[in-house]
Amino acid sequence: MPDTPTGLLAGKRLLVTGVLTEASIAFATARLAQSQGAEVVLTGFGKGMRLTQRVAGRLPTEPPVLEMDATDDDQIAAVVDDLDARWGALDGLVHAIGFAPASAIGGDFLATPWEDVATAVRVSTYSFATLGRAFAPLLAAAGGGSYVGLDFDATVAWPSYDWMGVAKAGLESACRYTARELGGQGTRVNLVAAGPLKTMAARQIEGFTSFEDTWGDRAPLGWDVTDAEPVGRVVCGLLSDWMPAVTGEIVHCDGGVHAMGV
Repeated sequence: MPDTPTGLLAGKRLLVTGVLTEASIAFATARLAQSQGAEVVLTGFGKGMRLTQRVAGRLPTEPPVLEMDATDDDQIAAVVDDLDARWGALDGLVHAIGFAPASAIGGDFLATPWEDVATAVRVSTYSFATLGRAFAPLLAAAGGGSYVGLDFDATVAWPSYDWMGVAKAGLESACRYTARELGGQGTRVNLVAAGPLKTMAARQIEGFTSFEDTWGDRAPLGWDVTDAEPVGRVVCGLLSDWMPAVTGEIVHCDGGVHAMGV
């Protein structure tokens, strides 16, 4: 008789996007999810596909890596078909997708052309609704499941974050609307607003060191910009069955900075 899987995510079938390096929140989430009994599939695309395939081998169990550009409907449909054939249902989906062209971040907010703003919003905001729509039937087949996205607090203006900050504000609103749309099928939809981490995405932001230098001092619990595990744990908690009545929420995992004044 086979062993019964144990752990917070025992038996869960999860799709995790955005794994590029071991420093990423998505990697920490996938690693922790596997350690808690989940079966994981990753996605990558384009030039980053090789990075995802390489880092997949550093997980406790090397997962399959499927190609999926979140702006390509055909690729999204192919992943849906693959998971339908592979599992027939999906218990959890992690949206760790964000991009802004160089002109849209770095401190020249008012000079950014619309074309670059449109790219940032399409990739970082609209893709959240796109994936929610595409994977809704598989989540419904699992009894509802959980859809979790990664955020950076959009209630204030951050140095150099510029149009990515605007895109994150849109993401926060998109989360609420997606939660409303998918609630009827039992799907929980939430975001985790993380503190700054030394990830590949952070390298795009000129002046990131200003976050690094001040965040730890402002955080009541302190903050380690090199450790994505605390955020990954929150994501895994939301993917689990322990929060059955939580949806449309933004859970902050930032050492407490979001609650502090000057």
